[in-house]
Amino acid sequence: MSTLRLILGDQLNIRHSWFSESERARSDLTYVLMELRSETDYAWHHAQKVLGIFAAMRGFAQALQKAGCRVRYIKIGDQDNQQNFIDNLHALIKAGQISQLERQQADEYRLESAFQSADFGIPVTVVDSEHFLQDRASISQQFAQKIPRMEYFYRALRKQYQILLDDNGQPLGGQWNYDQDNRKRWGGQPPASPWLNHHNDLTALWDEITQAQIKTLGAPQAADFAWPISRSQAKQTLAVFIETALPNFGAYQDAMSSASPTLFHAGISFALNIKLLHPMEVIQAAEKELKAGRVSLSTTEGFIRQILGWREFVRAVYWARMPGYATLNALNHQRPLPRWFWSGQTKMSCLKHAIDQSLALGYAHHIQRLMLTGNFALLAGIAPDEVDAWYLGIYVDAFEWVELPNTRGMSQYADGGLLGSKPYTSSASYIHKMSDYCKGCSYQHAQRHGEGACPFNSLYWHFHHRHSATLQKNPRLGMTYQTWKKMPESEQSATLLQAEHYLTNIDHL
Repeated sequence: MSTLRLILGDQLNIRHSWFSESERARSDLTYVLMELRSETDYAWHHAQKVLGIFAAMRGFAQALQKAGCRVRYIKIGDQDNQQNFIDNLHALIKAGQISQLERQQADEYRLESAFQSADFGIPVTVVDSEHFLQDRASISQQFAQKIPRMEYFYRALRKQYQILLDDNGQPLGGQWNYDQDNRKRWGGQPPASPWLNHHNDLTALWDEITQAQIKTLGAPQAADFAWPISRSQAKQTLAVFIETALPNFGAYQDAMSSASPTLFHAGISFALNIKLLHPMEVIQAAEKELKAGRVSLSTTEGFIRQILGWREFVRAVYWARMPGYATLNALNHQRPLPRWFWSGQTKMSCLKHAIDQSLALGYAHHIQRLMLTGNFALLAGIAPDEVDAWYLGIYVDAFEWVELPNTRGMSQYADGGLLGSKPYTSSASYIHKMSDYCKGCSYQHAQRHGEGACPFNSLYWHFHHRHSATLQKNPRLGMTYQTWKKMPESEQSATLLQAEHYLTNIDHL
């Protein structure tokens, strides 16, 4: 009789207590990893996402075997693969005289629900993934009553973990948040990419994926796969970012450039989300640079806020409010996603750059996601279900626990303000301020209506006009509605007509 331990594709945490020296020495343990159609098919995923997760899983299994562990690995093309967790586990339990099943908490609600409702006929032990900095049960209970503002949640974690505090327990520099210092436009020459291309040759694995007829989107880049797929590669990626790009990350984290898809961003989110990296080691690496005097406080704080604050915060929202959160549509948006979201074939330069980059790399940084693709979808009234499906599929780092609150809450305001205090919208002026995308665009960023007017401008005012009953009482939108009311009626009418024309022809923008 033996114990079967299930490892999911986003649970590749070699630092987990499951893999301590004493645990590895046990002869009654079998670790199982599975490549499944249920996981590749529930969304239309980017090719690099499927490739990267499968490759990382295979490497993790090999590392366990090398460490002396017994491993059962089920490949996507294996004849006895039932293509879902529950049926495969039933078969393994029946065939292997398994007396105990152990698993880590699944990070996605659909999987956790499936496991909880399954009857395996043997005792099942569920343990923490030992990755996040907050216990799921406690944050779920706390956030179920009332969702705090992220800033106060973040400050509490700073205090709990003694991050960026002085000897008196106060924030270094006298401020908790340096966001105002981190909004500069990048105007120099394109910096060298901080990302390592790990040059992984995954052509054989890609052949297996295509033979299994898995439908993917985007470019696989299988012969020269750049994303980190092992613990060592993830640590190298973090080290290179810390040394070469972190010093400039803070000031330019919101900047966008047609010449550089990465600018000073880390590219570690994929490794973090499949648990090749632990958030605390990332935070400590940034703190070390601050203490050495190589990075400013504002930059260090801005970077750590993304990991310690926002990442933990959206997970708390997700687990406190699911499954209902996935159905919220406070603004009743119903429009289908434009076809060019899947192809990049649009005349809007900013969106073309962001979508082409996403299809090629499976990546766009947070401002491209929030203020370009997300902003357009919100202004145009796209159905949140369609926006969720696009974000979940196209980005290699997208898992529902992190994608859904960011998309439905932060980006689309479909939760009615549970997560964010206002809709994050902008006209073309913000895009022009923070990027070089407007240069050479078919549309004119300064024009509100008329031939060649940038769609973001009229759609911005159309959005606020049609939702005025809901939004004009929001104190953070007072200036927006004052500006609208001061416009001549003729200007308002021309702007609204322009927006309606663009909405009618949305697939051809």
